[in-house]
Amino acid sequence: MAETRAKLTQVDPVWQRISTEAEEAVREEPLMGGLVHACVLHHKTMERALSYRFAAKLNSNEMSMVILREIADEAFAADPSLLEAARADLVAVYERDPACHRLLQPILYFKGYQAVQAYRIGHWLWNQGRYDLAYFVQMRTSEIFGIDIHPAARIGKGIMIDHAHSIVIGETAVVGDNVSMLHSVTLGGTGKEEEDRHPKIEDGVLIGAGAKVLGNIRVGHCSRIAAGSVVLEDVPPCKTVAGVPARIVGEAGCDQPSVNMDQRFKG
Repeated sequence: MAETRAKLTQVDPVWQRISTEAEEAVREEPLMGGLVHACVLHHKTMERALSYRFAAKLNSNEMSMVILREIADEAFAADPSLLEAARADLVAVYERDPACHRLLQPILYFKGYQAVQAYRIGHWLWNQGRYDLAYFVQMRTSEIFGIDIHPAARIGKGIMIDHAHSIVIGETAVVGDNVSMLHSVTLGGTGKEEEDRHPKIEDGVLIGAGAKVLGNIRVGHCSRIAAGSVVLEDVPPCKTVAGVPARIVGEAGCDQPSVNMDQRFKG
C-alpha cells in the first residue's frame, strides 16, 4: 500500500503543476521564498501542504500549530474524500475566478478556498463526534478568514467562494456540488426554530453577493440568486430570482450558471 501511494504521489500532475508554479514564483520574487517553501515546496503531497496551511493559519496561544497539523494529517489519512474535495474546489476557483491565474494562488492567498478546506476538517471532526475541536476550528476560521460555517453543515465538492468576506452557513444547511457564491452570502434560519432550519442548495447554483437565503427551503439545481436578494421560498430549478423578497424574474440563462458566473439578467 505504501509503495502504491508513493507511486501515485510521484505522478500527481496537479501537485507537480503547483510545485512548478511555486518554483517560478520564487524565481520571480525571491522575497516570497520563505512563504512559498514553507507552504508548498517543503511538502511532497498536496494533503501535507494543506495540513500545514491549515495549522499555520489557525494556530493561536490556545492551540498550537503542532496539534492542529496532527489533527489535519489524521483527517486526510482517514478520509480520502477530503483531498478529492480540495482538488475539486481548487479547480473550481481556477476555472471560475478571472483573478486566479495559477493553481498556486488559492492555496497561498485566497481566503475563500482556505476557509472551505478548514471547514472540511472541522466537519470531519464533527462526524467523528469530536464536537469541541470542531467548534474550535469553526471559531478560528471565523476569526481568521471572516467566514462562519457551522461544522455540521454539509457542503459538496467544486465549491467556489469569491472574495468570501462575511459568509455565514448555518448548522443544518446543505450545499450541493459545483456551487458558486460571492461575499456576504447568508444561508441562515428565520428565527429561533430548532432542528432542520437552514436552506438546501442543490448542485450548480450561483448565489450573488449579499444574498440571504433563509429558512428550510430548497434552491433548485442550476438556478441563480441575484445579488442582494432575500430568498424566503423554494426556488425551482434553472430559474433566476431577484428582489426583497425574491421572486422569479426569468430563466437561469445557461446550463451551468455557477460555472458561467454571469450575474446579469433582464428586468
